[in-house]
Amino acid sequence: MTDLILLPGLLNDARLWARQSADLADLARITVIPTYSQASIADLAEAVLAQAPPRFALAGLSMGGYVAMEILRQAPKRVERVAFVSTTARADLPEQTERRRVLMDLAASGGLGRILPTVLASMVQPVHAQGPIADLFHAMAQAVGIEGFLRQQNAIIGRVDSRPSLAAIACPALVVVGRNDTLTPPERAREMAAAITGAKLVEIADCGHLSAIEQPHAVSAALSLWLQG
Repeated sequence: MTDLILLPGLLNDARLWARQSADLADLARITVIPTYSQASIADLAEAVLAQAPPRFALAGLSMGGYVAMEILRQAPKRVERVAFVSTTARADLPEQTERRRVLMDLAASGGLGRILPTVLASMVQPVHAQGPIADLFHAMAQAVGIEGFLRQQNAIIGRVDSRPSLAAIACPALVVVGRNDTLTPPERAREMAAAITGAKLVEIADCGHLSAIEQPHAVSAALSLWLQG
């Protein structure tokens, strides 16, 4: 059975992947590794590799995708197949970095509660601003905590442009995006899929950035087909 490592995104913990972990349990041994333990993408990649088996399948959502790209640079032969979900290969633009620093200052001075409505609004469709998905996001964010959030944002700000390394990806690759994702929109996913030889692109209707919890069964279906080759 394949070993599958799942990497969550900003202010997410293992609960982000709960539906996929259940849906794919017959196909893979699944481990979810958090992405808030280190303040750089390179260090996060090293931490994942230290915990990972010699060979594994890898899927990352958003920030988890940034870490997955770095893992492929550090240890490409250890990755059997890779899935990039709701992510981009591009580095931060200056205006994106500035927005992150404003949120970091607000969180550091006034707590996560000051920023979570703004962050959530950027990640999900308006219909999910209240209700179970919002409740889950808030619970995950509180588990990550302010220090975890600051480490994550510093890592995201410092990430490199991964576009030049996409062509070197030689394992089977899947790119998944929500059609209503405004953070890492479909054109970014198409850009990635076009740059990776043989990559499959899946666009999910009625879905924002947090695809694994907004449209969990569609994400599970895409990952199931990818795992089965």
